Amino acid sequence: MRKIIVTGSSGLIGSEVVEHYCQNGWKVYGVDNNMRADFFGPNGDTRWNQRKLLSKYNNFEHRELDIRDRNGVLQTIKEIRPDAIVHTAAQPSHDLAASRPFDDFDVNAVGTLNLLEATRLGAPEAIFVHMSTNKVYGDAPNNLNLVEKETRWDFADSEYYNGIKETFTIDQSKHSLFGASKVAADVFVQEYGRYFNIPTCCLRGGCLTGPNHSGVELHGFLSYLIKCNLEGRKYNIFGYKGKQVRDNIHSYDVVRFMEEFIENPRVAEVYNIGGGRDNSISILEAFSLIESISGKKMIYEYVDKNRQGDHMCYISDLSKMKSHYPNWDITKDLKTTFTEIYQSWVERTQLV
Repeated sequence: MRKIIVTGSSGLIGSEVVEHYCQNGWKVYGVDNNMRADFFGPNGDTRWNQRKLLSKYNNFEHRELDIRDRNGVLQTIKEIRPDAIVHTAAQPSHDLAASRPFDDFDVNAVGTLNLLEATRLGAPEAIFVHMSTNKVYGDAPNNLNLVEKETRWDFADSEYYNGIKETFTIDQSKHSLFGASKVAADVFVQEYGRYFNIPTCCLRGGCLTGPNHSGVELHGFLSYLIKCNLEGRKYNIFGYKGKQVRDNIHSYDVVRFMEEFIENPRVAEVYNIGGGRDNSISILEAFSLIESISGKKMIYEYVDKNRQGDHMCYISDLSKMKSHYPNWDITKDLKTTFTEIYQSWVERTQLV
């Protein structure tokens, strides 16, 4: 039986990986210590997802492990000797990183290094997939020529119509401390690939979303927005007139790409992974879409101050992914994704 370790296994992407590989008959080891509850309080708690996975799959095993625990990580990978490692554990918030910089760097950068070195020593043939972020580009995308439309910002130059390519600069811009710690992790993953010839890839995610997200104001754009609509709670728009654009990709499609890479790995690759132009949406446009699904008006307040390092318009160019892995494409459109998230929040609210 093939084995896989998934860090952040109770989170949005991690739990989707767990489900996918359990259903495919792998032995799946989840590494998670519910740091999201520490970072974001009770609303960020992911234990509900952990319990769901344990009750659903006999081939899933949970390991209560902090990736900052170097010896624990070394021993775990040496013991399991997995065929693949999918690393999704992270401190994911710009704003929180500024107030807890040591925790942010120790989780994102040092935790990733711990996993990489443990892989080199204990499972050197394992395929290592790292969930990076588009924030490694800092706010440099804001320096592109943008055009203001009725409900969104958009790229003015045809060169960027399909979005940001992997060759875009990660230097000389404001990243937020979160973005900087993720740059460190991203480069380490590439370096372990090139230097030690380990099959690795960095997936620089756009807006990753789906029904398993424990969205909060500081992280989880669509999940939190939809939760606010469902509960009649006020949503705060931070700057850019609410026209800031994200390309949204369902966690299922993220995991489908991970599977393609694991089955046909490459060394030290980097991919921008998001929904692409077809799945791009602004906050104002997102309000309209969820209102059409729920039948409830969005309650919101505009704060005339954008978050530091925030993108005005970000769309992932998916051409490299599709050229390397032509069997992969987006399967979940925006309306499907919104509907699934809405239904998930309805079910969770009823369970409370």
